[in-house]
Amino acid sequence: MVKTYRTIQGDMWDSIAYQQLGSEIYAEQLIQLNQQYRETYIFPAGVILQLPEIGRTARQSDNLPPWKR
Repeated sequence: MVKTYRTIQGDMWDSIAYQQLGSEIYAEQLIQLNQQYRETYIFPAGVILQLPEIGRTARQSDNLPPWKR
């Protein structure tokens, strides 16, 4: 099942990634999945974006040093 997100006025790639995926580091994956909007910096309301699938384990350990993973 493909997950989507409908933008609100003023959304940006990094804020969408943070709110929907748990970290702004996923902004690049979000952009890659939604190439038709790659040149959009600030979104208007109502744009439907596909969200990449991010594994729960990957999300929790991405920002941790190796000894804490």
